Amino acid sequence: MSGFLVSAAHKSSGKTTVTVGLCAALTARGRAVQPFKKGPDYIDPMWLSAASRRDCFNLDPFLMTAGQITNCFRHHAAQADICIVEGNKGLYDGLALDGSNSNAALAKLLGLPVVLVLDARGMTRGIAPLILGYQAFDTGILIAGVILNQLGGARHESKLRAVIEHYTDVKVLGAIGHDPRLAIAERHLGLMPNHELDDAEQRVRAMGEMVAAQVDLPQVLKLAGNTSPLLAPARSEPPAEAKVVKPAMQSRVRIGLARDPAFGFYYPDDLLALESAGAEIIPFNTLHDTCLPEVDGLFIGGGFPEIFMAQLQANAALRQGIRAAIDAGLPVYAECGGLMYLARTLQWKGQVYQMAGALPADVVMHERPVGRGYVELQTTADAPWSPGTGIDSEPLRGHEFHYSSLENLAPDQKFAYRVVRGHGVDGERDGIVHNNVLASYAHLRSGAGSDWAARFVTFVRSRIASSKRQTVANMRTVEVNGQLIATDVEGYLKNLDDWSEDFARAEAQAEGLVLTDEHWQVIRFLRAYYDEHRVQAQVRAMIWHFAKAWGPKHGNNHYLHELFPIGGPQKQGNRLAGLLKTKGEH
Repeated sequence: MSGFLVSAAHKSSGKTTVTVGLCAALTARGRAVQPFKKGPDYIDPMWLSAASRRDCFNLDPFLMTAGQITNCFRHHAAQADICIVEGNKGLYDGLALDGSNSNAALAKLLGLPVVLVLDARGMTRGIAPLILGYQAFDTGILIAGVILNQLGGARHESKLRAVIEHYTDVKVLGAIGHDPRLAIAERHLGLMPNHELDDAEQRVRAMGEMVAAQVDLPQVLKLAGNTSPLLAPARSEPPAEAKVVKPAMQSRVRIGLARDPAFGFYYPDDLLALESAGAEIIPFNTLHDTCLPEVDGLFIGGGFPEIFMAQLQANAALRQGIRAAIDAGLPVYAECGGLMYLARTLQWKGQVYQMAGALPADVVMHERPVGRGYVELQTTADAPWSPGTGIDSEPLRGHEFHYSSLENLAPDQKFAYRVVRGHGVDGERDGIVHNNVLASYAHLRSGAGSDWAARFVTFVRSRIASSKRQTVANMRTVEVNGQLIATDVEGYLKNLDDWSEDFARAEAQAEGLVLTDEHWQVIRFLRAYYDEHRVQAQVRAMIWHFAKAWGPKHGNNHYLHELFPIGGPQKQGNRLAGLLKTKGEH
């Protein structure tokens, strides 16, 4: 195994772009590259995974013990030719005064040499004392080379190389010129996730080509080969979260996973832990799917629901189906963005959009972070997954990064956590408990001591009932004037007496149909025909009627299907008219 850690003098040095480029360039040359990311981060690992075509795992000295870090690293390193760890912030930055959770400490723990990415804008001779200072600050760290970034041109590069060669013994592994085309757009949580960009694959390829052209890859591989033999035992025992045991089929539970551009913040080791505990993960899309898959529980992770709130509101069928499932007792775990989605409304930039309405809270976005950084939580007696009852002795550790707050919570709202460190919902509490839902601003990591995945699967399994699963799978709801009206998954009323014109409007909105006067004429004809004959109208009866009413140009089967594009007048028309599901023409 060989590897190295990529760090910088400070954040925003271009470290992620260079690391993604290194992963892409080496992968393109046939190397099996295993990426890691130091600290709590979802977005950088998405880019690193795309570049290496392998899941990126997080190594976090605050959330994980030294043993957990080395165990995770050894296990995944054993499957690769080279490991690349991207640091966060600067090499010596960290929470602790003694640097025990810094990038340097992680490099020392894993026995990795360090490659420094230095933003060289505006620098010439001053780069030498910077490098010398970083070497002298901790002589236990091997700074094996530097990659100069954001260079102003060939002349600038030659000056920097001459200075570094004259004053230091550090190798210049590469020199990368400023190229605005390779910049990744940022938003309030950092870089934009790669799955939101149509050209993400091309960007990754361009970063790889840039690094291949401007970085000495053979020299990088040579220095990576000097990794400490302390980590050499390759085929180590996998960490707990990676031991995917296939339980007996009758014991497996189906966990729906919201995975789409709005929700994508998941740690791969958490998903492995869910599978290890006996879960079959069933992805679904909150933007496009109109009903839930058949599941025993849901996991809705973090993301950017505020960016997609118009699309989330437009998918009323899924929102209402999730609310109905939760009201029926479906177990759900939601983190941050998932919490926001389950609330009643989401307000941002003066606009208010409807969310799932499953939690008694309203979400308001702010310009500045409300909660940011690591958290420590003490579980309360209301925590649904706490082992036994009462309060755990050891605090749970996690992290939060949210720009939103909750309003209009009930005074008697139950919470799973008391906040020891961090902000959570209100500075004192986090983890809303409602029905079988636990929704919090905190992000936990199962492999970092919380063991939430196994606890959640156990909780789901304890609440499984085949009748409930069938009810959830075959039911959705439409919200009409604040009331939930039950339909089947296709939108046909469960109770014909629940029909109203407002139901027709709400169902049409859920199906993306704008009702015109002609739609209403068809709907009223269908209802009148049913009232008179107690069966749905045949297509030929509709054509005969509307040929007289509208003339032959519009009174025909083709035009009726244009009006009702989802199944035609016998299906979509009857749904909106609140009538029974047809079995072909009568």
